[in-house]
Amino acid sequence: MRRVAVLSLHTSPLAQPGTGDGGGMNVYVRELVSALAQAGLHCRVFVRRYDDTLPDRVEVEPGFEVVHVPAGPAEVSKEDLPGLVGAFTDWVEEHLRDDPADVIHANYWLSGVSGQLLKQRLGLPLVTTFHTLARVKAVLGDPEPERRARAEAEVMTCADVVLANCTTEADQLVEFYDVPRERIEIVPPGVDHAFFSPGSQAGARWALDTDVDRPLLLFVGRIQPLKGADVAVRAFARVERKDARLWIIGGASGAAGDVEVERVRQLVDTLGLGDRVDFLPPKAHHLLSTYYRAADVCLVPSRSESFGLVALEAQACGVPVVASAVGGLLTLVEHGRSGYLVESREPDEYAAWIDAILADPVLARRLSVSAAGRARTYTWSTSAARLRRLYDDLSTIDLARCGESTSLAGRGPFGP
Repeated sequence: MRRVAVLSLHTSPLAQPGTGDGGGMNVYVRELVSALAQAGLHCRVFVRRYDDTLPDRVEVEPGFEVVHVPAGPAEVSKEDLPGLVGAFTDWVEEHLRDDPADVIHANYWLSGVSGQLLKQRLGLPLVTTFHTLARVKAVLGDPEPERRARAEAEVMTCADVVLANCTTEADQLVEFYDVPRERIEIVPPGVDHAFFSPGSQAGARWALDTDVDRPLLLFVGRIQPLKGADVAVRAFARVERKDARLWIIGGASGAAGDVEVERVRQLVDTLGLGDRVDFLPPKAHHLLSTYYRAADVCLVPSRSESFGLVALEAQACGVPVVASAVGGLLTLVEHGRSGYLVESREPDEYAAWIDAILADPVLARRLSVSAAGRARTYTWSTSAARLRRLYDDLSTIDLARCGESTSLAGRGPFGP
């Protein structure tokens, strides 16, 4: 197969990660599609037009094109996007009838809904990557609308392949959605080692014009309850080194994003940490490597993570990670070798591992070397090679039959 229609309805690979709906999925789509293009595939990424000034098409590089789809007004809340799936799908269908693709690869549940409809209409194989799962989030304290969970389940019955980032996510697909094991393929994301690699901590701190001798903790991600910036702050308050600093890099995300940012800022003030915690705006992805290298520890206290690109990027830069023992982080972070995994949400437990790293330079160095070594096994070219073979295999099998669906057939909340 040579032509891939990549659906990324709600967020663009060209958008700035770390704010709004931009996060790990943006990086995933951009880096994976770039690697697929370099492997000889032609990929068109279909994104809902979110700004009226955007060009119709953007050629990112040979074989990698972003197509902006007119579907509804530019400014729409994420909560209202399900009502635009029909218009998005109709436009992409017309486009693909004129300029066909060989396979559809849908990202996130909204794109999955569109992908299912396009498969039914065009007879194309459907590959889906969900990135997050409603039923998993609900169990971990972040409930999603039930219609999302139902839609995810329906898409999974129709998809020819459901991609998982790791074995934990594959197990969740089976446990919460009854996806047959034989329909799940594990394809881990990668990291761009040309940018994310070990380097001089002192040099990074000099480049960022910050103190060389004081410990630095780092939190990178959208500021929303799911990501646990508040846990990072509470853990930091309990760290023994009172000369340490915490940098929080990211912006508000979701309908309650601004409220969460204010809540975390108030927490910093309440704990008397205002002179040691800095809130930094989202950074261009390739610039984050300097911030990682400047840090002693990267904190990833998420309630759930299908993979955890921040943890992978930090480790690639030789930075130990203290992370929640959830989702893909269980695979990425090797407890006691590349960092530490915390089973609970208790800040004291995070602080204990942070203290251990800061107090023992030999331990910190050992973790750093192991972290970088572990990250080297993850590359986007490997991910692309696996997917290319998978796309080719789909041309030789009978496609999965889609079940009857009311919510996805142009009625209900997903209507035009």
